[in-house]
Amino acid sequence: MVKLNFVVRSVVITLAFTLSLCNANDDDGYPKFHIVYLGSLPETKTSYSPTSHHLNMLQQVLDGSNPTKSLVRSYKRSFNGFAAMLTNQQAAKLTEMEGVVSVFPSKTLQTQTTRSWDFLGLPKAPKGHQTVETNLVVGLFDTGVWPESESFSDKGIRKPVPKHWKGKCAGGLNFTCNKKLIGARFYVENSARDNNGHGSHTASTAAGNNVHNGGFYGIAGGTARGAVPSSRIAAYKVCSDAGCEDHDILAAFDDAIADGVDVISISLSGTIALRLDTDSVAIGSFHAVAKGVVVVQSAGNSGPLPGTVASVAPWLITVAANTMDRKIVDKVVLGNGKVLTGIPVINPFEPKRRKIPIALSNGKRGCFDKSDDQCACLDEKTVKGKIILCDYYLEKDVLLSGAAGAIGKASDLDNVASNSLMPSVTLLPKDYAIVKSYKNSTKNPRAKILKSKSAQDRNAPKVVAFSGRGPNPTISEILKPDISAPGVNILAAYSPIGSPTGDPSTDNRSVHYNILSGTSMSCPHVSGIAAYVKSFHPHWSPAAIKSAIMTSAKPMVRSSVEDVGEYAYGSGQANPMLAINPGLVYDINKEDYVQMLCNLGYHNRTIKVISGELNPCKGAAHRSLVRNLNYPTFAAHVRPMVPFNVRFGRIVTNVGLANSSYSVTITPNPQVNVTVKPRVLSFKALNKKKSFVVKVVGKIPHETVVISSIVWSDGTHHVRSPIVIDVSVPLL
Repeated sequence: MVKLNFVVRSVVITLAFTLSLCNANDDDGYPKFHIVYLGSLPETKTSYSPTSHHLNMLQQVLDGSNPTKSLVRSYKRSFNGFAAMLTNQQAAKLTEMEGVVSVFPSKTLQTQTTRSWDFLGLPKAPKGHQTVETNLVVGLFDTGVWPESESFSDKGIRKPVPKHWKGKCAGGLNFTCNKKLIGARFYVENSARDNNGHGSHTASTAAGNNVHNGGFYGIAGGTARGAVPSSRIAAYKVCSDAGCEDHDILAAFDDAIADGVDVISISLSGTIALRLDTDSVAIGSFHAVAKGVVVVQSAGNSGPLPGTVASVAPWLITVAANTMDRKIVDKVVLGNGKVLTGIPVINPFEPKRRKIPIALSNGKRGCFDKSDDQCACLDEKTVKGKIILCDYYLEKDVLLSGAAGAIGKASDLDNVASNSLMPSVTLLPKDYAIVKSYKNSTKNPRAKILKSKSAQDRNAPKVVAFSGRGPNPTISEILKPDISAPGVNILAAYSPIGSPTGDPSTDNRSVHYNILSGTSMSCPHVSGIAAYVKSFHPHWSPAAIKSAIMTSAKPMVRSSVEDVGEYAYGSGQANPMLAINPGLVYDINKEDYVQMLCNLGYHNRTIKVISGELNPCKGAAHRSLVRNLNYPTFAAHVRPMVPFNVRFGRIVTNVGLANSSYSVTITPNPQVNVTVKPRVLSFKALNKKKSFVVKVVGKIPHETVVISSIVWSDGTHHVRSPIVIDVSVPLL
């Protein structure tokens, strides 16, 4: 793999979790993993054995074969279903059976803090409900954790394990839990121990204990901490270096819900959005949210093109990634004294006192590629002990050639740093041209690559290019992503046996803290904030907590002219200190989600199985009614150059002051007319509800997205909701 561009290189090296769909075997004669989803567990007093039911179903399609050899896993603690080895023909037969919601191949997903919490305004010792916080359990679906990490120490946690916790420490050989890390399960390999570092990183970001003097070779030092350092952690290892399988993810959901977690953080997401009934995370999280568990998922790393957000279920909190006010700065000093600043490569190597010669390499004799711009098939005699100058390179090749460093050309402006195997710097094209001109015009060209340093980024926060964007390709009436959080240059705990660069074949360094970037890093920030809000409001529903985080978010500016801001960052950047006191919340219950599925066109019989309700679909289904789900944002698609009148119905619950009156402010947009009725909501008590209607009228040209917003305010609270009217994609 050549160094195509900086973002691709950064995302690959930091193991940011993105979805890689396995090429399903089209030959019906060969079995492969399939998920058979059967919805909710039956609420019956008669004896029911899910495993026996699953084996009986398999027996009917296996033509006499032993069903126990086909059955991989039964889901029977929190919802109903199983994973089995099936041919396409056998899977098709199961699809026709009574009570089956969906049958789909098990896909393989690939895995997608000091300064960040200060940047979000969460102090090191926030005022909170410590008694409630210490009873909260945050579950992480990831690559496991390194239990000996200081971030998972139970120092300062004196209270016993929460009474509602029903899980166990089943981490495998030599895996020990404590009062902080109270639970561990593994579904891959033979231990919940984190072998590559990603899981430790996300867990410590969400809920790690306070660790002073954290840093990566002296870079980005500070106190490493999670949002809720007194809360408990439960690790569910669903990923290995080879990936994360759907059937393991569903098994983790089945266990975590029954174990008693309060928040589930999933730094896994896809390159494409799937139907809700064939998306393992959407399926598992539906049952989790129905049981009161908040579920947070990364938006995916397939941006910046529109429609690349992969986490689309409305009951999930979907998180985009933005920069924060700390960036990594790299510099190279040329022999003529000129200093050039590159886009970030996390280079922890101290430079030699003297400057080193710069070399170009045309490759070995007979090499398939002899161009200067691509350092492949390097001639060791030419480059040994020198700094190589070339447009694109693979660090591993440069390191093995014996070169002392590398200067490359960037093709992206994102401030996303990646860990380096060797002294290197990546320059913008104009600065790279300066180095090349210096090399070609100087008899003895030399340079010194300086060690990376931290600096202030005054342009933060901005959503980065890799972060998945809306519009929501599956449910256009639901704006996704929901929220944004820091996901760039995040320092957090790491496995000491995991390679800092993700390449153990050439990088055998051992670190306890590492700097990574990706929506995998932004996701646990919001998971931690959700737990923080829940520590103040333990009885709030997942939807109320989600609403509090979204409506209190800090408005952001779009990253580029091409970006539709709300499609990049949703409601804005999460603001934990405001989220604990939002004033009003948009609440949603299970029945509301079920009715939305009805309006989406799912069959009544299918929804009955999913929800466990006898008659779930009430009234005639209509696609436009999906936008009336009591969501904290407003989204609709309309036809170009056709007059429209879009109506959104909403209900808010007063959680601020008992006697309060909220008036609405509308952000004007000349392309549409937005009205809200009534314009004032008056409350006489807490937890009282008031309804209102937003109408948007206009006629919009094609390929246009119109943005507005409304803010309900009582003078203290400011409850903001974006409005997005879009004709940029066809109506579904």
